[in-house]
Amino acid sequence: MTRTEQHLWLIRHAPVAGPRDVIHPPEAPADLADTARFAALRKALPADAPAYASPAQRTVDTAHALGLDPMLQSDFREQGFGEWTGRTHADLEAEFGDGYATFWHSPARRRPPGGESFVDQIERVRRGLAQLPAGDTVLVVHSGTIRAILAIALETTPEAALRFVVAPLSLTRIDRIAGSWRIRFVNRR
Repeated sequence: MTRTEQHLWLIRHAPVAGPRDVIHPPEAPADLADTARFAALRKALPADAPAYASPAQRTVDTAHALGLDPMLQSDFREQGFGEWTGRTHADLEAEFGDGYATFWHSPARRRPPGGESFVDQIERVRRGLAQLPAGDTVLVVHSGTIRAILAIALETTPEAALRFVVAPLSLTRIDRIAGSWRIRFVNRR
């Protein structure tokens, strides 16, 4: 491995311990019940690699359950949904009607009230990636963060990157070698 190679081990956090169909706030905790999945993930990760996580409670909980002591990096947080955070999709649909539906028909470039677009998130994640060291690095992050990294690595449109399904506690591996990205695998369970 040359000094400039990066090997990113991306883990989506465990499911949120709380109600479904909610745009969860950063303080929402992770459900750590799947001990077998945590054990399998621990075995798959490189030993002694630095670890980073978004500052959200669910990513920190997941990292700790994996035996990691992550450095918190705010550039890796989930897309900001502003005033919609903490609310159910049903409540938002009832309140905003067609405006809410319009957002989800083209979510890559639209911003929720007081929030950010997926395009904004991609640029924020790009800044975070520029700060990572060479070698193996583990990131415990969100599905949106992993999709943003895939958009960057594949040099694809934000709309195309949003088509990826990134399951909780899945592993994605992306390498950067001599300035070029290689996708080793996505969403491995």
